Amino acid sequence: MDAVSNTWILRVDNVSLEFDGQPILRDVNLQLSADPQPARVGGQVVALLGPSGIGKTQLLRILAGLQAPTRGAVRVGTDQQILRAGSVGMVAQNYPLFEHRTVLGNLLMMGARARLSHKELHEKTRQMLARFGLEDRAMSYPAQLSGGQRQRVAIAQQFMTRKHFLLMDEPFSGLDPVGTDSVCDLIREVASEDPNIAIIIVTHDIMAALDVADTLWLLGRDHLPNGKPIPGARIQGAYHLRERGLTAREGRDNPPEVLALERELREQFRHL
Repeated sequence: MDAVSNTWILRVDNVSLEFDGQPILRDVNLQLSADPQPARVGGQVVALLGPSGIGKTQLLRILAGLQAPTRGAVRVGTDQQILRAGSVGMVAQNYPLFEHRTVLGNLLMMGARARLSHKELHEKTRQMLARFGLEDRAMSYPAQLSGGQRQRVAIAQQFMTRKHFLLMDEPFSGLDPVGTDSVCDLIREVASEDPNIAIIIVTHDIMAALDVADTLWLLGRDHLPNGKPIPGARIQGAYHLRERGLTAREGRDNPPEVLALERELREQFRHL
């Protein structure tokens, strides 16, 4: 596990989750640095990796304030306030939108919920339509959009509410390689525009995570000496790719170091 600095904007302290007495998460501890590298441009992207069914989405829901942990706490901001519901933006896997409203209407509704003034509301909506390349789709309904366009609207919705944490649940699910590259490009684009933003994505796609993330968190279960898994997943390792010089690669070519790390992670998946 790599070393990091001591100034945090996100802390997960001994978070556990149980359903009907069955452990799902067990003593999860995470820390996200406020400034892991002062010279970096833009925000940071973190990938929460783990096999399907290990509890990644449940942990993401806890980070979003949508699910209360059985034990433990999540703290956000440099003042380390306890997480409140709605203080973190989340883009669910199926990009839920208000189907009866246009793209413009979706953004206006989210801005109104954030209690923006009339002037702020319309200025922010105009900015989001431009920023996410949706100006020509402003009067379209969600049913008329492609999957990629729906995803852009779902992300734009969250930015209408001035959030600095954006959580994305399985953004690469069901995509072909071209679609995965496009989503990676979008995540990089969003992160690059705001040095204060942190994007946390949940995925089991190792190569996509290595392609887009600055940091990887690996979620899995501990095992007894006989190999039997202990119920409840926890963080098994953190990999700081920027410190290793494995981010901001030109093109899609992966150097040997990235391919070696992929093989290492893939092998670890077999035992999580």
